[in-house]
Amino acid sequence: MKSSVLTRYRVMAYVTAVMLLVLCGCMVAKYGFHTGEDLTFAVSQLHGVLYIIYLIFAFDLGSKARWSMGKLAWVLISGTIPTAAFFVERKVVRETLPLVNGARPEPVKV
Repeated sequence: MKSSVLTRYRVMAYVTAVMLLVLCGCMVAKYGFHTGEDLTFAVSQLHGVLYIIYLIFAFDLGSKARWSMGKLAWVLISGTIPTAAFFVERKVVRETLPLVNGARPEPVKV
């Protein structure tokens, strides 16, 4: 597996996680303090687009690493839980780095 596949995933995992935290702050400002409605709308739209890109890159990495459907689902969903993507990204990198360095992925057990 090429290192660029892992790098793309890592960048999008961090970007998506940071944008989700920004969105959470905007939601607090909007509903808690009744301010920043336009900013909240813009950030939510941006996060949505970035999350779609994250899904594509995570699915690409998962298919090349031959993840099970459960693991792939957890990685995909982690982009919707604040701070989860940071922890999941670290675990994914730890598990897929040997594949980038030349090891072969284990076949999926059905």
